[in-house]
Amino acid sequence: MRSTSLFSLAGPAACAVLLATAAAVPASAAPPSGAHPFSVHDMVAMERLADPQPSPDGKWVVFTRRSWDEKDNKVSINLWMVSIDGKTLRRLTSSKSSDTVPRWSPDGRTIAFVSNRGGSSQIWTIDPAGGEAIRRSDFPVDVDNVQWSPDGTRFAFSAEVYPDCADLQCAAKRDKEKEENPVKARVYTKLMIRHWDTWEDGKRSHIFVWPGRGVAGPVDLMKGVDADSPTKPFGGTEEFAWSPDGQEIAFTAKMVEQPATSTDLDIYVASTDGSGFTCITEENEAVDTAPAYSPDGKTIAYLAMARPGYESDRQAIVLYDRAARSRRVLTDSWDRSAGSVAWSRDGKTLFVTAGDEGRQKIFSVSAASGRVTPVVSDHYNTGLSVAAGGKLVFAQDSLTAPAEVFTCGLDGAGLRRLTRVNDERVAAAQMSQPEEFWFAGARGEKVRGWILKPVGFQPGRKYPVAFLIHGGPQGSWEDHFHYRWNPQAYAGAGYVTVAIDFHGSTGYGQAFTDSINRDWGGAPYEDLMKGLDHVISTYDYVDAGRVGALGASYGGYMVNWIAGHTDRFKCLVSHDGELDIKSTYYTTEELWFPEWEMGGPPWLQRSTYDHFSPEGYVAKWKTPMLVIHGALDFRLVDTEGMAVFTALQRRGIPSKFLHFPDENHWVLKARNSILWHETVIGWLDQWLKR
Repeated sequence: MRSTSLFSLAGPAACAVLLATAAAVPASAAPPSGAHPFSVHDMVAMERLADPQPSPDGKWVVFTRRSWDEKDNKVSINLWMVSIDGKTLRRLTSSKSSDTVPRWSPDGRTIAFVSNRGGSSQIWTIDPAGGEAIRRSDFPVDVDNVQWSPDGTRFAFSAEVYPDCADLQCAAKRDKEKEENPVKARVYTKLMIRHWDTWEDGKRSHIFVWPGRGVAGPVDLMKGVDADSPTKPFGGTEEFAWSPDGQEIAFTAKMVEQPATSTDLDIYVASTDGSGFTCITEENEAVDTAPAYSPDGKTIAYLAMARPGYESDRQAIVLYDRAARSRRVLTDSWDRSAGSVAWSRDGKTLFVTAGDEGRQKIFSVSAASGRVTPVVSDHYNTGLSVAAGGKLVFAQDSLTAPAEVFTCGLDGAGLRRLTRVNDERVAAAQMSQPEEFWFAGARGEKVRGWILKPVGFQPGRKYPVAFLIHGGPQGSWEDHFHYRWNPQAYAGAGYVTVAIDFHGSTGYGQAFTDSINRDWGGAPYEDLMKGLDHVISTYDYVDAGRVGALGASYGGYMVNWIAGHTDRFKCLVSHDGELDIKSTYYTTEELWFPEWEMGGPPWLQRSTYDHFSPEGYVAKWKTPMLVIHGALDFRLVDTEGMAVFTALQRRGIPSKFLHFPDENHWVLKARNSILWHETVIGWLDQWLKR
């Protein structure tokens, strides 16, 4: 039911409404008992499994299991083990902390991990046969990304330090001085000044090697380097690797003068005694990442892009011959982008994950010929490892199920699910079976989408539509159990849910991905409109008069663009979207992105920025819109959301603004996620179900 105070142009009434909305979190966040339509309450109750690691003998898999305690409103992550036949499941840790990055010792007798129990993230170990965890490090700074040396005598890990500091004690001392200093001002002389959700503070993530307690302190392999490894904000253990002889570590870093305008990640090989490092990819000014040594140590496989400045270029597999110092592009003719790489035990095959037409599949690649063969072609597969005994271990999820641990043969045969952690929760939460469809989109090219009927669907009825628009824009709606934009949340709320992979999406070949460059409001918009037309004409249960469009990031941009180009939608939801592409260029952090997408900076490509900015079409806006933004979003700063809401209010268009002071580009906290979903679905209900 419409509340007039929601749409007042100014004054205390609007503030009161927003404050009341922010407080409207239910006393209990638990899903109802018994069978019920899927909702956000089911989503936050699901335990999240990740990082499956097979034991050296291939008999066990250790993995992390994340759960949210509703009462304490806290997340804990613990370690669990499952036998390779799936018959035995055992818990290893039970603290209310975060135990992450489990890694087996080479002899299989110990598991190292990183835990923040005790208030600081340090290296711990535990006997997989049972017993209490033992703290192995007591450094004055937090550590992460622990890895054993091949002989089990040393650890590699990452830690944030000041490049001009001599040791970790210096870094801790400087942190303490900053914390105690009442002046919190910052001075910068170059970009970046902030990244993702964090202000630059002069610290850098470096790779260290440490023989263990009771010996000399850890060796900084990047001493004095003003660069990060793993790279920020999302790099992890996949960005560095030990050589089989333990004499060197290959790592990924961006050592450039202007990190804000460059995608030039390189791979370096460092002596583990700290005597220096060498770049092995210097000739390529685009992305080089994810180094992996072959079992015999003669070759380093890695992923590489070809075009500098483009973060969504195809990632090919490259093989670097260490002796000859030469390289060979292994998958030059494969029109898919590899996302990870792992060697077979005999060094003859590489196993990779890659997006392909709405799924993240597993492929094998011949190290000799580059021939690519599908291994696992269903659903969404991550955390791929090669285990002893000719098996692959990985996590798999789908649009109807959260991730569980799986295994199969090297050819994909004998696929076996090892865990069933969320089976009871999934059984209780009624979900919709997704259906794929294809249609002729922009330029007459085939475009793919998903459609989900509402839970409780009854033939002969017509239902309102939640029309989801993905971000990126180089992204995809995959067969994936998403914890922020899960289509089941809308199907469970009674909506036909439609999601389309418009031009620019990944998994359909590089040309399709590239097609959005300098055409943000062109082909993608045409695809979305033609896709909706196809759905309306094909599925008789769709109510064409009750459709709401919603999206985040580029999806939020597209919602703002839609507002000025059509009035076919009854309501809109714009999360972290752009209003003025030109202004966001000057406030975002990774400048290579808009410069590639728009063909250069705005002073050189002003007409492109102006043409594709939704701000230029505000005069045509008519549709009610919910606007959402996070204050810690430094990719698209929250003033963009405020500007959208201001435009809506000034034009007298029914609108609401939801602002999260403690979230970044994503909404990650459980109670915030509940509020987000209840606000969004409440907005759809208000305009599409009355």
